[in-house]
Amino acid sequence: MISHSGSRMRRALLPLLLLLGCAPWNQPRNQPLQGENLALVDPVTVGDGELYIGLAFSGGGMRASAGGFRATSFAYGMLEELRAAGVETGTPNGLLDQVRLVSGVSGGSIMAAQFGLNGPEGLTGFRERFLITDGEAYMVTSGFNPLTILKGVAGGVNGRDTFGRYLDDVLFRGATFGDLRQRSRIKTWINATDMANNTPFLFSPETFDALCSDLSKVRLSEAVAASAAFPLVFTPIVLEAHQGKCDYREPDWLTAARYNPEATAAMRAHARALESYTNPEEVKFVKLLDGGITDNFGTTGLAVERARAQVPFAPLTPEEAVKLKRMLFLVANAGVEEDYDWTQKVAGPGGVNLAMSIASSAMAAASRSGYDSMRGELRLWETELIEWRCALPLSEVRRLRGSTAGWDCKDVKLFVGEASFASLPADMRDEMNQVPTRLKLDTDQVDKVIAAGRMATRLTPEFNGFLASLEGNDVDSRIQDGIAAGGRRVVPVGN
Repeated sequence: MISHSGSRMRRALLPLLLLLGCAPWNQPRNQPLQGENLALVDPVTVGDGELYIGLAFSGGGMRASAGGFRATSFAYGMLEELRAAGVETGTPNGLLDQVRLVSGVSGGSIMAAQFGLNGPEGLTGFRERFLITDGEAYMVTSGFNPLTILKGVAGGVNGRDTFGRYLDDVLFRGATFGDLRQRSRIKTWINATDMANNTPFLFSPETFDALCSDLSKVRLSEAVAASAAFPLVFTPIVLEAHQGKCDYREPDWLTAARYNPEATAAMRAHARALESYTNPEEVKFVKLLDGGITDNFGTTGLAVERARAQVPFAPLTPEEAVKLKRMLFLVANAGVEEDYDWTQKVAGPGGVNLAMSIASSAMAAASRSGYDSMRGELRLWETELIEWRCALPLSEVRRLRGSTAGWDCKDVKLFVGEASFASLPADMRDEMNQVPTRLKLDTDQVDKVIAAGRMATRLTPEFNGFLASLEGNDVDSRIQDGIAAGGRRVVPVGN
């Protein structure tokens, strides 16, 4: 016989059990493909100068909320430093006019999408319009509300209509990837994580071809919300696989990537994920979370571009490849490398905090391996680019370059650097590590993180090496400052 007290307990617990058993979801909004997915950037609009700059904005690494405004402010500081540095360009934008590629992950995807869409002009008023606003006003944030905790355990506290709506209202105004292609010459990669395949998910034509879905109609806010969907804090963003609604045929490069034993494990996994999107018995809906879980520097895009193009100069055009002399890839990393909150006592972490610590640890591991992976990929790219250039007949060089005057096929120098809290003076570094990864910061905190982003960029040895390689730049004092701060004198990665 069941006691009345037991019956009452079950009735009391039933709503909670139902909540825990029902994972939240976001209704998919991606549309079936009509026609074809065009390249992210019109090749006609890209630059053809001697300089090429690629930027990667990561998230918050070890802490929740995907880095929040801390990551965005740090990336903004890097952009402001690029504006102030470099050769005289005849414009107020400095080196920003040479940025051709930007990759965003987690909290860094906000700045990547904003800069990719609007270019240098998008920085004007960005601090006032976004960084010092209250993004948390749109969201459920209280950790003391039992319902909030249960929603987190059930799959996530905040849905698309919290963070995504905030991004649209304040920043993107409904802009889509189609708008980005029309308005920008900056190739923009937004990176999330495919939960089922445990792989990076790149918002790219190749990915949406496999989904039979129209990338041009996807809102930037949707992609950024997916990239920054830290587990438990946000519900996964859902995309529908529209199998059979387009004439998709797996491209040769994808088949080769799946079966090539010399392909990297990461590339084979990515290719396998794209294959799964074409099979309704495997995937009907793709569930996306924070990109920092699998690829905190957004290196997947580079590997895909090189594999897809099947040419050694990708992601450059042939014209860019023969005119190029100096290339810089710079990472803005606003993550905290250690978290000792749980080491001062025997108990904990437990419950929700344990789950969040597991997710944070995965992101930290992705950060440590991601930078090395990017350097390796770029080092290989530089070698293959030089070999391709040196094999070109002079007639082809003249056609692509306009002239053979001053032509030196080996005159390509590539620099890869990371600006992070680690390069800052100890007192500033300690202060930055205490800045919370939230979507609401004090104005003073925002300004300090911006200043830290500028200083970290200025003290990055590879950045100063890049500047020193440009004619007309005297940056010896900056290099010495970087060495004094614990850096080192550098040479290009291929030397």
